Amino acid sequence: MKKISLVFAMVLCTMGVFAQEGNKTARIADNNLLLNFGIGLSNWGIPVYGGLEYFVHRDISVGGVLGYQHYNNGWYGYDYSINTISATAVANYHFNHILNIPRKWDFYAGLNLGFYSQSISKPGPAPDYNGNTINGVGLGLQVGGRYYFARRWGLNLELAGGSSISDVKFGMTCKF
Repeated sequence: MKKISLVFAMVLCTMGVFAQEGNKTARIADNNLLLNFGIGLSNWGIPVYGGLEYFVHRDISVGGVLGYQHYNNGWYGYDYSINTISATAVANYHFNHILNIPRKWDFYAGLNLGFYSQSISKPGPAPDYNGNTINGVGLGLQVGGRYYFARRWGLNLELAGGSSISDVKFGMTCKF
């Protein structure tokens, strides 16, 4: 789990570095790329997530989020393991300009559309668990906020519906 989390974080950081290499004259504003990463709340293990958002307008951002969750449990003496991986596209409207909110804060709401793959594995003949993979698509809404304690770094909290990984996420944001 720790190795997967570390590799996941390194891939996201690398994506953020390469995403900056584009045409810098086409930027809408400074710091228009956000790298988000953190953990979620769940009864099924501790989910981790990371993603990028790009401002296509001063009030609108689009991006993607990758998530991973692992859970082990026993059921009537049979152990089983559940792994969930998700890839989600997000679009958010940021309320800072319309509500005249200070730059240290960022409040947003938006839509998400994601794909998830969940694999269930179990040793032996456990009843009602056939060790298969479940794939699905989810559509949902999210609301969230960020507090920037430094010029480029902030804390984030997001509540989402329709997420296959976690409905509550908190973590860090880095502006590029």
